[in-house]
Amino acid sequence: MITTGPTMSKLDSHHRAFRAYAWIVLGYTMIVIMWGAYVRATGSGAGCGDHWPLCNGEVIPLEPTVARMIEFSHRLSSGLSLLLVAALFFWARRLAPVGSHLRRAAGWSLIFILGEAAVGAVLVILKLVAGNDSMLRAVVIAAHLVNTFLLLFWLARVVFWSASQQVPSAAMSKVRMNLAICLGLFVLTGAAGAIVALGDTLFPTETLAQGIAQDFSPAAHFLIKLRIWHPLFAVCASAYIVLQCVLLPRIFKGQISGGLAFLVAGLIVLQLVGGVVNWYLLAPVGMQLFHLLLADVTWVALCFWYFSAGHKKESNI
Repeated sequence: MITTGPTMSKLDSHHRAFRAYAWIVLGYTMIVIMWGAYVRATGSGAGCGDHWPLCNGEVIPLEPTVARMIEFSHRLSSGLSLLLVAALFFWARRLAPVGSHLRRAAGWSLIFILGEAAVGAVLVILKLVAGNDSMLRAVVIAAHLVNTFLLLFWLARVVFWSASQQVPSAAMSKVRMNLAICLGLFVLTGAAGAIVALGDTLFPTETLAQGIAQDFSPAAHFLIKLRIWHPLFAVCASAYIVLQCVLLPRIFKGQISGGLAFLVAGLIVLQLVGGVVNWYLLAPVGMQLFHLLLADVTWVALCFWYFSAGHKKESNI
């Protein structure tokens, strides 16, 4: 059966609406991530006690404190994020055929937003919040960051498939492998950064000299000792990613986006500068949030570069 013009036009309008909604969900999710970091940086994670999903055993806290309202508002914003991703999932199922890349990406997005809720519950129920400085909290915090990046990966994937509907070319598998390594290095760097941010929150310093002395003190807490490794790993990982940004577009002209490569390289450099400023200013809350925002934006740009590398056109959904 041949699709008529008006029907095709209506279908295209549905695609455009879905694409716009996918961008909104991705952007809103990044805002929720920032607010979650603010909860950690201000030590407000215990604002609702060890109750989850209730706040101090109440649906709405009747005796609000600053920490309680910060934590409660984060739970509300996270709940809305879950609903938005669930709607994205069901909309993708209505819009795309069975087995499509779009459906698959939306499905993984739903899985990882549920993972975000699960990790949040673990942090609260096990009391891995506020002043808790255990190894378990560090591990869960790192796992939380990895889950967050994977959530952003699949949400960005939904945006990509809704916009271009391309399939990967087998001839570019080596390029995609290089970019996959870039993704892996970035995730590991981010996980290390999450642990360092936790250490900065729990063990703040008054001067730069004091912080450096703590880093090399044999008696220092393990979270402090780990602070030196994050910048070293970040520099090495960034150097590899920037090198790929320079070399790959030259080697595979026309098959890999030079514009996205330039954007990723610029964001990586900006992220490094942000890290240095964050360290020099002794990790104030505002700078921690800006550093995280840069990381999320860089990650999404890197994901889009990975998606677009060596693809060929496929029919519309």
